[in-house]
Amino acid sequence: MELLIPSLSALDAAIPALADALGNRRKVALFGDLGAGKTTLVQAFCRWLHAEDTPTSPTFSIVNVYRYLDAAGTPAFVHHLDLYRLKNTDEALDIGIEEILYDPWYCFIEWPQVVESLLPADAAKIHIDILSETSRRLLIL
Repeated sequence: MELLIPSLSALDAAIPALADALGNRRKVALFGDLGAGKTTLVQAFCRWLHAEDTPTSPTFSIVNVYRYLDAAGTPAFVHHLDLYRLKNTDEALDIGIEEILYDPWYCFIEWPQVVESLLPADAAKIHIDILSETSRRLLIL
């Protein structure tokens, strides 16, 4: 599926379509150049979920966790990972990536290349292409 986002203000309106494209998949690998909008996409998705905190880039922390209430009012979580600084799969295993990849919560992974071999078979892959200063193309696989 492809979503065209003509402006930052149009991103929030596109999140329900993205959620539909994800279906029951909760593990999402985000691919895109620096500045493509990976963290911005996670922020919009968390707004749609009504997460309690505003997501920030986990560049230095590697893993951020945001809490929201699911449709039944039960606490649920979004894991937000930035693996840019990891050098290999062993470093990902050291931070507990397997536990995160196989729990029931949403998990958005920026710079997922180092863990592609560990991703669940049903993980979604979103490629974010920069079309202009303000527009993006999301290719959801």
